[in-house]
Amino acid sequence: MKRVFVVEDEQDIASVLVDYLRAGGMAPQHFADGEQALQAALADPPDLLLLDVMLPGRSGLEVLRALRLRGSLPVILLTARVEEVDRLLGLELGADDYICKPFSPREVVARVKAVLRRAAPAAPGMGLQLDEAQGAVTLAGQKLALTRKEFQLLAVLARRPGRIFSRPQLLELVYPDARDTSERVLDSHVKNLRRKLAAVPGEHEWIRSVYGVGFSFEAP
Repeated sequence: MKRVFVVEDEQDIASVLVDYLRAGGMAPQHFADGEQALQAALADPPDLLLLDVMLPGRSGLEVLRALRLRGSLPVILLTARVEEVDRLLGLELGADDYICKPFSPREVVARVKAVLRRAAPAAPGMGLQLDEAQGAVTLAGQKLALTRKEFQLLAVLARRPGRIFSRPQLLELVYPDARDTSERVLDSHVKNLRRKLAAVPGEHEWIRSVYGVGFSFEAP
């Protein structure tokens, strides 16, 4: 059973989501506080977070930012704030989906299942696998020795295959606490990451450079 954290401070909404997720064959766990949910997710990562944006303790976006520093745990944001800037900010931080209130519980369950399917690891030897809980990467059955920043960079890119990330965006997402980090450092990490990916036999180029713009992850 897939474990899903429901991080929602409105008890009525949380109860409905928990009931529907359980009926959908999942194992939901409710948290009403952002900080408590973050610590629980870091200690024992679930398969997915349903994360409200407006929370006590820590906001949903703060929780999402902290989680992205550690890996690529699937996250769906729930919010009543439908302004474009909020939606874009959530997706820039790496949210897998974004659902606006009011919503149909059945739709939420369907979206959860869709994100879980996309996040399912490939069979051994068939491609690139990211284990966000361990910070480990396996390619064609071989474990890659990546640094923490290389893993975070790969996780950010791999979450949105085909999307072009600018260098400033990647600096914000991968190095949010290092304001003086330069694009030269980013390019160095990209170079090292490519070298380690290319060391595994195969002709696929996982990270594509877009001249004058940035980088994108190219799925096979």
